[in-house]
Amino acid sequence: MEKLIINSYEEFAAHLGEQLGISDWLEVDQERINLFADATLDHQWIHVDVEKAKKESQYKNTIAHGYLTLSLLPYLWSQIIEVNNIKMLVNYGMDKMRFGQPVVTGSKVRLVTKLQAISNLRGICKAEIEFKIEIEGQRKPALEGVATFLYYFE
Repeated sequence: MEKLIINSYEEFAAHLGEQLGISDWLEVDQERINLFADATLDHQWIHVDVEKAKKESQYKNTIAHGYLTLSLLPYLWSQIIEVNNIKMLVNYGMDKMRFGQPVVTGSKVRLVTKLQAISNLRGICKAEIEFKIEIEGQRKPALEGVATFLYYFE
């Protein structure tokens, strides 16, 4: 799917209720998980101890941190949409966020998005984006929710 290019609030609003796009697949490997563990100081064995996970985990492998999965959202989002003519973009919040199932190391994930709501708050574009981070070959998403962004158009 081609990246959506937005230049104004009106262009953004024209996509209300539509799927905005789907990102490419991204592999979540052990190196990425280890780096995230170092950054967050969360070294729980289910994420970083490959040998123990093979023996003791129900997944027979390590799994990504839920917040690592969430942290991929900006990277995957940037593959779907390019918003021009803005001074600033602010993450405003997350609603109805649910971790549906873990991302087993070596799995590939992608982002699927839909513009759920949009409003003009005195020149600030408030966009509520329904999102799902899907796991390749799985029916249930790893993560879903509504992300709210504030776009300050010039």
